[in-house]
Amino acid sequence: MEAKEILTKVQNHEISVEEAEHFFRRQPFEERGYAKLDTHREVRSGFPEVIFCSRKADEHLIQIFTRLYEEDGEVFGTRASEHQYEILREHFPQVQYDPISHIIKIEKKGKERIGKIAVCTAGTADISVAEEAAQTAEYFGSQVERIYDVGVSGIHRLFSRLDTIQSANCVIAVAGMEGALASVLGGLVDKPVIAVPTSVGYGASMNGLSALLTMINSCANGIAVVNIDNGYGAGYIATQINRMGAEQK
Repeated sequence: MEAKEILTKVQNHEISVEEAEHFFRRQPFEERGYAKLDTHREVRSGFPEVIFCSRKADEHLIQIFTRLYEEDGEVFGTRASEHQYEILREHFPQVQYDPISHIIKIEKKGKERIGKIAVCTAGTADISVAEEAAQTAEYFGSQVERIYDVGVSGIHRLFSRLDTIQSANCVIAVAGMEGALASVLGGLVDKPVIAVPTSVGYGASMNGLSALLTMINSCANGIAVVNIDNGYGAGYIATQINRMGAEQK
């Protein structure tokens, strides 16, 4: 629970002052031996801890997933496999899994989503990374507009959605190959652009390095770049920007 929620419960006489004091006195992480669960992360940063599922042992994943769900009533994991979904579904029948983005989650119903983030891809092959970004932002409470397959090989497709893109508080540009989409968007909008290079492309794309270098060297202003295929990082940063933009309106 967040600090505000604890204080509200005290005010409404739902929990005692002593129970609230116990919450605030807890150490800011929970020792598990194989992991230290950061149960106070949302209090500090406004975002709860998220599970990076890839390469985790089955038993460790089950225990971490269970504890975070007990803490917040919802839980979010990235880079999950079909196998990990199956073993978690045995314990949580309500768990949701997206095989495109490899996101696994249990999410509270009726969650309010604010502002607007535009998530754009150069091509259809970039959608898996874009969905990781989009679903991350949605889980953290942002409204997301998906604008896919608008790369520079047919730039008229991008212009047809320009009004929507320009109305967003932040734009995520997901592109492989030469990664030119971020530069184009940077020159068309007055909001920050988060560029996400993907490992999509032929040999000389070097598994996304070519797109990464293009984005870092962009002559357009207002572009920040995350790591190759890091949709989660883009969704997180875009949510921080979107929250500030929504507060100012």
